[in-house]
Amino acid sequence: MLQISPWSRAITYAILLLGFIIALPNALPDSVLTRLPQWWPTNTVALGLDLQGGSYLLLEVELDQVQKDQLESLIGDIRASLRKNHIAFRNVQILGDSVSLEIMDPQQFDQAKSLIAALNPSPSGGVFTVGAKGYDVLTPGNGTIVMKMTEQYKNQTDSDILGQSVEVVRKRIDQLGTREPSIERQGDDRIVVQVPGLGDPKHLVELLGKTAKMTFQMVDENASIEQAQKGIVPIGSEYLPFDNPKGGQGPGLVVEKHVFVSGDKLTTARADANQQTGQTVVVMNFNNIGAREFGNETKDNVGRRFAIVLDKKIIEAPVIKDAILTGTGEIEGNFTFQSANDLAVLLRAGALPAPLKVIEQRTTGPELGADQINAGKYSTLAGLACVAVFMVLRYGLFGVFADIALAFNVILLMALLTLLGATLTLPGIAGIVLTMGMAVDANVLIYERIREEVRNGRSIIASIDQGFQRARTTIFDANMTHLIASAILFQLGTGPVRGFAVALGLGIITSFFTAVMVTRLMVFTWFQVVRPRQLAL
Repeated sequence: MLQISPWSRAITYAILLLGFIIALPNALPDSVLTRLPQWWPTNTVALGLDLQGGSYLLLEVELDQVQKDQLESLIGDIRASLRKNHIAFRNVQILGDSVSLEIMDPQQFDQAKSLIAALNPSPSGGVFTVGAKGYDVLTPGNGTIVMKMTEQYKNQTDSDILGQSVEVVRKRIDQLGTREPSIERQGDDRIVVQVPGLGDPKHLVELLGKTAKMTFQMVDENASIEQAQKGIVPIGSEYLPFDNPKGGQGPGLVVEKHVFVSGDKLTTARADANQQTGQTVVVMNFNNIGAREFGNETKDNVGRRFAIVLDKKIIEAPVIKDAILTGTGEIEGNFTFQSANDLAVLLRAGALPAPLKVIEQRTTGPELGADQINAGKYSTLAGLACVAVFMVLRYGLFGVFADIALAFNVILLMALLTLLGATLTLPGIAGIVLTMGMAVDANVLIYERIREEVRNGRSIIASIDQGFQRARTTIFDANMTHLIASAILFQLGTGPVRGFAVALGLGIITSFFTAVMVTRLMVFTWFQVVRPRQLAL
């Protein structure tokens, strides 16, 4: 008996109506969208870089610099530990991925080895890293101790650094207010950044090219700047240039290497204007730990200068007039509002764990994107027309039902893309065109099954009923295998492949619904109204 419950009818109608309401803004010009009722959703599908135009960057994470910094930090810890225990050593050096040094007193060798082994970091994250160490401690002889980085520790560190870099890049771009950027890992040390709608990547390159590692260090007032410029600096200090040498403060200063507060203690940063001078400044707030450290240091060093250092360049070196105990401070320094806002964005997003190098950059113009959109529209309409004509010629009235279901399929697919905030790319359009060809497969299976039932002598009612019921399992299995394939493409692919997989996967879901529910509803309703004596199929 050809029956559909009222609940099934209501749910099907509701889904179709909701899909139409959500998808409609994609077909309307902006002038019409502004006149829609407030309750009507006005979101549209976001266009990718290849359709909208924008900027493309290929960045390389300089992992070798991270390894070098890790080894230098390890050397600093070793020096401090051995000096604290009055152990004499010499010939400390970095050799590739190893640190070596020579213990001068053989009687202290075992003690030195134990102290150095205690500084050995452990890989984190996973059951298989339990008990593992970051460095192999080797003793080749002659009082020499070598710490060699293990391959497991190096690979894990590189992977962590790449992941952190992707997140920092994402935060920086998101805070610019750019819509739908695509930031993905590529290989072992590269990041692909695609920002639709951004015509000039210069500003973006400048923003991403800064490591944004901020530190607060005391100025070494006793050191000679002239000697420091020649490379002669006191032990425990370093010479750093000003970020703006023309700012009137000189070319640079000698500062203590000791960092009394680091930039990771910042909670917020924003561009603002000083209420007294009207000068553009960057207002920053520390967390509880940072506020306490900053307060203690400024309280103990009233009258001294401290340097605000960003990426080994001094932004400002003010004099501590009073203890700063509120956890809030201002950075001054010949800022425009744009440069102050850029610095605030960098500080809010956090420091990059490794420097980034631009390997490739290019810009896609909006004119090219418009041409591709038009080509995509024409190809979609051409594919839709060809499929529609074929179905009508092959199955007559039932082909018209399939064409109507196909139209609803496209509407529901656009609604899902809009609702999920997916980005439509040129490969995504290819996925939509492919989906339209695949969508009628289900109708073909159903109609051919109905024909077979008619040839076997069944009645019209039984043929239609059995055709839909028996073809449903086959349709489900076929769509499920396609859905699995699209999920694998999305998981393992990048960029264009993912865009294709998203459109294909969503299209499979909508095509199953339209074939099983929408076509069935139309055929059953037609039969109940017309009551035909034979099928023109």
